[in-house]
Amino acid sequence: MKYFKFALHKSYFEKGYSLSHYFFKIIAIFGLTTQDLKNTMLMIAAYSILIYVLGWVWYRFGFVLAEAEVANQYNLFQQEMRKVYKV
Repeated sequence: MKYFKFALHKSYFEKGYSLSHYFFKIIAIFGLTTQDLKNTMLMIAAYSILIYVLGWVWYRFGFVLAEAEVANQYNLFQQEMRKVYKV
């Protein structure tokens, strides 16, 4: 598994972004309205670190597995398989 670590870090970043993408839009609006490049770039840097940490926490404490289980509760195939195997 040559690129496993890269894929794992990418997953952390993407999960964190998917959980907090509205903040990115707020930062973008701030940057467009104030034209303050320095503070906008600082906010983007802090936001990038925050979403990575948020994604790491999401994976580390098992929230990803909980999300998958919730999705399986509403998946028709999973419902049929649970009836067949009585799980």
